Amino acid sequence: MVVLAASIVSKNGKVLVSRQFVDMSRIRIEGLLAAFPKLIGSGKQHTYVETENVRYVYQPIEAMYLLLVTNKQSNILEDLDTLRLLSKLVPEYTMSLDEEGICQTAFELIFAFDEVISLGHKENVTVAQVKQYCEMESHEEKLHKLVLQNKIDETKRRMKEEASKIDQMKIEKNRGNKGGFMSSMGSGRIESSFNDMSISSGGGGGFGSGSGFGLTSDVDSFSSKPKGRQPSSATAPPKGLGMKLGKTQRANQFLESLKAEGEMIVEDVQPSKSTQYTSAAQKLTDPVTLTAEEKLNVTLKRDGGMSHFDVQGHLSLQILNQEDGLIQVQIETGGNPGVIFKTHPNVNKELFANENILGLRDPSRPFPACQTGDAGVGLLKWRMQSVDESMVPLTINCWPSESGNETYVSIEYEASSMFDLRNVVIAVPLPALREAPNVRQIDGEWKYDARNSILEWSILLIDNSNRSGSMEFVVPSGDSSAFFPITVQFSATSTYSELKVANILPLKGGAPPKFSQRTQLITENYQVV
Repeated sequence: MVVLAASIVSKNGKVLVSRQFVDMSRIRIEGLLAAFPKLIGSGKQHTYVETENVRYVYQPIEAMYLLLVTNKQSNILEDLDTLRLLSKLVPEYTMSLDEEGICQTAFELIFAFDEVISLGHKENVTVAQVKQYCEMESHEEKLHKLVLQNKIDETKRRMKEEASKIDQMKIEKNRGNKGGFMSSMGSGRIESSFNDMSISSGGGGGFGSGSGFGLTSDVDSFSSKPKGRQPSSATAPPKGLGMKLGKTQRANQFLESLKAEGEMIVEDVQPSKSTQYTSAAQKLTDPVTLTAEEKLNVTLKRDGGMSHFDVQGHLSLQILNQEDGLIQVQIETGGNPGVIFKTHPNVNKELFANENILGLRDPSRPFPACQTGDAGVGLLKWRMQSVDESMVPLTINCWPSESGNETYVSIEYEASSMFDLRNVVIAVPLPALREAPNVRQIDGEWKYDARNSILEWSILLIDNSNRSGSMEFVVPSGDSSAFFPITVQFSATSTYSELKVANILPLKGGAPPKFSQRTQLITENYQVV
C-alpha cells in the first residue's frame, strides 16, 4: 500500500511536476508518466487505470491531470482520499491553473505534497495544517537574519563615526573661513536629506529631538569632497563627484555679479550627475532651512459622508552655521480660523501672538546649529479638525455589483481644487483570487499585489486637467464588504494652514542670512471604510 509518485501532467503527456516517494530511476518514472495518456479511454468515467504493475489514480484539473501512481496492492479508497486532498492544495499554491502557473510554483507544490505523503503513506493532515507547516518559521533562519542585521547596524554606526570625524577635521582645517565652514557643515547632510522630507517637531522636550534625516552610505563621498583647488590630503577621497562645495563668499559674490551682467556661468558639474540631485544639494547648502509639514488623517464612509478629519502640522528650523543662530522667523499663517497654533515652550508666545514672529524667550540665546544626523529644531505645531466635507481633498466612491458568477466593481475619485495631488495610490482590497482581476477601464495605471490580494490604482498627478477619474474591473462573485477598507496615499506641495515664512530677522544686525522653505502635505491614515 504505497504511493509511488504524485504528479501533474498535461493532457498531451507533458510532465509539469512530479514527486517520487520511493526509490526509482528517472527512466522508470518517465516511462510510467509517458504511458498514462495512452491508457485513458475516451468517454469513460473511471478515475483510475491499472496495468500489470501499477495503478494510476487521477483527477482532471482544467487542461491537466493530477495523478497518483501506486502499486496494485494499495488501498484505492485511501488513494482517492489522498488525491482529493492534493486537488484542494493545488489551487491554494497556484494563482492560475495552467502550465505556466504550475511551473512557477513547482517547489511550493512539492513541499505541500511532502506534507501530505510521507514514504508513500498518507499523513493525517488537513489543508489548513499543510499551509501552516509550509509557512513554519525557522529558528536558524531568524538567527541568521539577526546576525546579519547586527552586522549592518555596526557598519552604519562606524560609518557615522567616520563621517563625524571627517566633518570635525574639515571644521578645524577651515576655521575662520565662513564659506568653507558652512560647506563642511552642510555637505554631511546632503544625501541624508534626500531620504525624507519630514522633520520632527521635537514636541517631547528640548530642541532638536526626533529624527527625520537618516544618514546613508553616500555621506562619506559628499562630506569628504575637496574644496576649490586645494591639494588633496590623506583623508580626502579622489576627485570624481560632479559638484564642488565650499566656495568662498568672495567667489560666490563674483559669480553672482557676472550672472547679473548677463554672462553665461558654467557650473562645475559632471554630465552624468542628475540635475535633480544637484538642485536639491544647492538648496540644502543654504544657511537656514525651514520645513512646514502637515499630516492628514481622514476616514470616509463608503455610503457617503465623513466620520473623521484631522490635520496635524509642524514647522522645523535647520541651521548649518552657529553664527546664523541669532535670528527670529517672521511667518504668515494664512488666516484659516480652524487652525490652532501652539509654540515650542522655549519660544516667546507673546511675540508670536502679537507680531507672528518666532523667537526665543532669551533674545541673546541663539538657535542651536544642527549636528550630523539631527532633524532640526521644532518651532511651531498646529492642528485642524473639521466636519465640513468640502475640506476633504479626495473622495472615493466604490460601487460593487454582482452579475451571475462575477462581480463588477466601479471606482471613481473626485479631487477638490484646493490642492494638486502627487503620487496618488488608491489601494483596493480584493477577495482571494487565483489570477489577477480583469481591469476593463482605468484613468492611470494599476498593479495587482497577489501576496496581499490588493489592487493598486496609481495616478502620478491630479490637477485641473483630471480632477475626476474612474476604474472598472471584474472579479469572481464575492461579498461586497471584501473591497473595503480602501486606503489612499498622496502628497501635495501646499498645506491647509497656508503657512509661509515671510522673512528672517537677524538680531545682531547686518543682512539677514539666506534661507529656503519647503512645504509638504502627506497622508498618514486616509481610508474609506
